[in-house]
Amino acid sequence: MPEGRLYIGNRRYSSWSMRGWLAVRLASLDVEEVLIHFARPGPTEAITRLSPNGLVPYLEHRGVRVWESLAVCEYCAEIAPSLWPADPAARAHARSISAEMHAGFTGLRQSMWMNLGRDFARLGRTPEALADVAHIEATWTDTRQRFGAGGPFLFGAAFTLADAMYAPVVTRFFTWQPDIGAATRAYCEAVRAHRLVSAWYDAAAAEPDDWLLPDYENAER
Repeated sequence: MPEGRLYIGNRRYSSWSMRGWLAVRLASLDVEEVLIHFARPGPTEAITRLSPNGLVPYLEHRGVRVWESLAVCEYCAEIAPSLWPADPAARAHARSISAEMHAGFTGLRQSMWMNLGRDFARLGRTPEALADVAHIEATWTDTRQRFGAGGPFLFGAAFTLADAMYAPVVTRFFTWQPDIGAATRAYCEAVRAHRLVSAWYDAAAAEPDDWLLPDYENAER
């Protein structure tokens, strides 16, 4: 019998759900997945009634309640400490860039939202979004140069919680196709090929057509 539940939203659109889901699966938590598809207009009432902050992901595990993606990541790391890098300096760096992802990049979020089923190539290129893209590229390059030897991910061979936090950004880069360098493209391809990211894409593709939302499907919104 599962030890709890993980509540998520549409895989096609929900970047925060993707982060929480990746963390939970990386930690191998035995939880049932419950997907509540988004309703529009306004907030999704079923999620508002259920989750302490009215958002997803929301995790219930062994009597513990955890919400907000970064908190879910930290909870999973308490169970599986290897999800953060072992080296203290690398671990501090991983936590810093993950917290920055959680709190920032408003321009990217507003102009290049997550949609795993569309091609919005060369759209959404506001100055604010492009500034965020450049900053993310610089962050990835610096991280890989300092800590990424020995593998394709931010901290080397292991797909860590930092990669999980940035995985929805990778999906945005594939959907919107901003101009990025070869090293950034190689990192994006490595993340896309990870078994859990591929599984998320496959599940998103299987969602029914009546879950499609104009707010997310119209690039000119």
